[in-house]
Amino acid sequence: MAISKGPQAFPRTEYMRRLAAVKLDMKRRDIDALVITSWANITYLTGNLTRMLALHALVVSVNEEQPTLIVRRMCAPGAIHQTFMTRDKVIGYPENLVGKPDTDGYDAVIDYISDLGVATRGVGIEQGNLMAPAVEKFKRRLPQARIVDCTRAVDWIRGVKSDLEIAVMREAAALADAAIMRAAEVIRPGVREADAAVEIMAAQVAGVRGGPAATGLRPLLMSTSPRTGTPHILWSEDVFRSGMQVNMEVSGNRYNYDAAIMRTFSIGTPSDRLRRLHDAEIAGLEAALEAIRPGRACSEVAVAVLRAIEKHGFSKESRCGYSIGIENQFTAWVEPTASFAESDTTELKPNMTFHLMLGNWVEEDFGVTLSETVRVTESGVETFARVPRKLFEL
Repeated sequence: MAISKGPQAFPRTEYMRRLAAVKLDMKRRDIDALVITSWANITYLTGNLTRMLALHALVVSVNEEQPTLIVRRMCAPGAIHQTFMTRDKVIGYPENLVGKPDTDGYDAVIDYISDLGVATRGVGIEQGNLMAPAVEKFKRRLPQARIVDCTRAVDWIRGVKSDLEIAVMREAAALADAAIMRAAEVIRPGVREADAAVEIMAAQVAGVRGGPAATGLRPLLMSTSPRTGTPHILWSEDVFRSGMQVNMEVSGNRYNYDAAIMRTFSIGTPSDRLRRLHDAEIAGLEAALEAIRPGRACSEVAVAVLRAIEKHGFSKESRCGYSIGIENQFTAWVEPTASFAESDTTELKPNMTFHLMLGNWVEEDFGVTLSETVRVTESGVETFARVPRKLFEL
């Protein structure tokens, strides 16, 4: 029985354009096959959204028009539904490779590489995404191959988005906007944090009536007084109270593309200290938006932010943003490449996208959250969010 293709985020021509860029990089590195194991990069090159919890890999060959996705057999139908490739380019390896001490799915990947006839040539592997024994297996079973570490090679390529990708990220941002506005409606004294979280995440998925819905869900991060000094925790079973501060980070998701946003809420009149810190972060964010221009370095943006915050009497230890797009297996929605940090000299280019992150946690029990997802344009910067850039007083 034939398996029909599900709706694709992008046309086939978009995936072929991305593959062409990867193959050009492969030729520069003198490799004939590239083994990709990160979910984010597989999504980028195939459209696949299936959560392949068993070992898996995408093999790109310079001699093959399409890549080949090798997954556990039970995961193959999902991949066939969601990728642009023809049926023969999704290979399901047998169950007898699963749960064994000495064999696994990477044996199927290595067998495929041998069948390609490149086992004596350059083979690139995203080694940083693998456990050490897996890397050793590739080297042991491909003893004549020249193994090249290609960790982050595809990540850097996908750092500059196409216009089609930007359109999808704008849709993701609309979902994040809906979640923030729903939060402003449901955060009230006496309401349980967990109950509010349900409403906020529902808005993350559904968005606004008639608009695009989410095709995935990222964690809602929510810290409340006295836990506002930490960024990466979830809601509790406590109830909101008057005088409480709520820090929040949400992200809309479309086809695994994320647009994150952070806002701070005050139930009642905010303290003078909170208002001053928030004003400092607003100043830093506005300084960043003035600094983001093609041709400038990421470090220049970071310096502009830090100097603006310092003028308000505060400092910021954490970086001021990072590249964002397709979610990454190990770092949530972070693309582990360029950052707005003083040490990062990466040149800004049009259609790079960043989570411009002005969250600042100054003490164990006190901090503030504020951020925007932005795009570098031909002459400046675009912010994706439409919600007010303010301290929400409820």
